[in-house]
Amino acid sequence: MLRIFAFLPMVFALCLPVVARAQSPVRVTDAWVRATVAAQQATGAFMKLESTETVQLVGVRSPVAGVTEVHTTRMQGEVMEMRAVPSLALPAGTVTELKPGGLHIMLMQLKAQVKAGQKVPLTLILENAGRERQEITVEAEVRPLNAPGMQRPE
Repeated sequence: MLRIFAFLPMVFALCLPVVARAQSPVRVTDAWVRATVAAQQATGAFMKLESTETVQLVGVRSPVAGVTEVHTTRMQGEVMEMRAVPSLALPAGTVTELKPGGLHIMLMQLKAQVKAGQKVPLTLILENAGRERQEITVEAEVRPLNAPGMQRPE
């Protein structure tokens, strides 16, 4: 019996790093996806990302889409242009907002129509300075096409 108690502190010490790594450095709030119409092949996902340590968002997955990418939007003359970005810096102590008309997540090659009221699972892939990866899964609410906040900022 004494042997068991002698090993408990060692077992606890070995488990501590596992518990510490389970805590995510990024808090996700206000995650939502724009609803689609029938046969629409793409939509956007938006959210606020608050990071406690500097990490990179290096990828996103979702079972509702064949292709999922982080995009940036900018005006090129009179044309709005979207481009995929390979990673997105999330500096410590800041909130990064993914929103219409700016940085956002594109869900492309949709497998079905995305309807208001549904929940869309999104897996965010983060990488820290040591190149260790961690995944966060969030449920994004699908909002109707005419919901407040759908318009691009002027």
